[in-house]
Amino acid sequence: MSDKAISPLDGIRVLDASTFIAGPSCAALLGEFGAEVIKVEHPVGGDPLRRLGTDSGSEGRSLLWLNEGRNKRSVTLNLKSERGAAMFRDLAAKSDVVIENFRPGTFDKWGLSFETLRAVNKGLIMLKVSGYGQDGPYRDLPGFARIAHAMSGLSHLTGAVDGPPLTPGSTSLADYMSGLYGVVGILMALRSRDETGQGQLIDVALYESVFRALDEIAPAHALTGKVRGRQGIHTVNACPHGHFQCSDGKWVAIACTNDKMFARFCEVMGRNDLAAPEKYGTVQSRIKDEDTVNRIVQDWTGAHTQAEVQQACNAGEVPCGAVLSIEDIANDPQYAARKTLTDMMVEGVGPLPFPSPLPRLSETPGKLETLGPKLGEGNAEIYGDLLGLSETDLKELQKAGVI
Repeated sequence: MSDKAISPLDGIRVLDASTFIAGPSCAALLGEFGAEVIKVEHPVGGDPLRRLGTDSGSEGRSLLWLNEGRNKRSVTLNLKSERGAAMFRDLAAKSDVVIENFRPGTFDKWGLSFETLRAVNKGLIMLKVSGYGQDGPYRDLPGFARIAHAMSGLSHLTGAVDGPPLTPGSTSLADYMSGLYGVVGILMALRSRDETGQGQLIDVALYESVFRALDEIAPAHALTGKVRGRQGIHTVNACPHGHFQCSDGKWVAIACTNDKMFARFCEVMGRNDLAAPEKYGTVQSRIKDEDTVNRIVQDWTGAHTQAEVQQACNAGEVPCGAVLSIEDIANDPQYAARKTLTDMMVEGVGPLPFPSPLPRLSETPGKLETLGPKLGEGNAEIYGDLLGLSETDLKELQKAGVI
């Protein structure tokens, strides 16, 4: 049996008509586990992601494109044209999944609504990703990940206590979270289709993907009336639980989420007295006087190097990790042992590291086989095999601006 034959999504065909990151990252993940992913791009310029971020030096393809275009084949198609829309419908009739993230109503305007596509393929699963979802008063507004972070409440929580709302690390976080929810939705829809034969529409909003990750914030506000604010380097429901600087200027993350962990940490610091019930032995007492507790911890970490703090905490079974930069990550033994990065050859550049497929499956693991393709490089093969178009047909379509 070949490697391809044992991939869990072998035989599933995906039309990825989305752009930028949310939809493409979803399609890329499906492709890692065996799905045939056909990237549908506008003939002029293709997906703008090709030019976003750092230029790889390989024919104008950005590193973002190489990463999120992984395991895909590219065809060009002008969906705004009647012939292009008709060709897309023909492709959808022979596919399992369609992914798009245009502004709500755009695909409908082009004659590519879910109802229209389902009429030619009752088992079709369609994922629509947008900033605000397919309904509601904001549906027609443009949305990107940064806007989703703001809308979800995450930006309000990010930053120094008395400072402005800050970027929560990656400006693309909502895109990748929505891509993951898209994959989950598609897999569940495929499972349902196995039983019913019917496809369905999946509606993912960027802001909702992030909001779902904000733990108890909604019911807590309804119950107490309190508005959680920015938390700086610490958190709201546990203490000590944050980032602390070491004597060498480096930082560590320490997370004592319960009383037993705090007692172990006190032993590591040589301050068993702090864990006494009448002192800071309970979560409630620590949160009540969190500034003092965090200052005690900072004084201890500030007297030791990052390596010394990690070694002491690890020996004492206290959750602790170094705050790593990408330079640290490139040399980290855990990343190396787990092969979290895979070196791939980039044409005209050489080998570069890219994130390896996730999650890890013991019997049918994902594979990173190719990086983002050149624009339209699959036109002849895909249109020939799936739609029966000849070389002459393709030349006429190209001349007409359809492909």
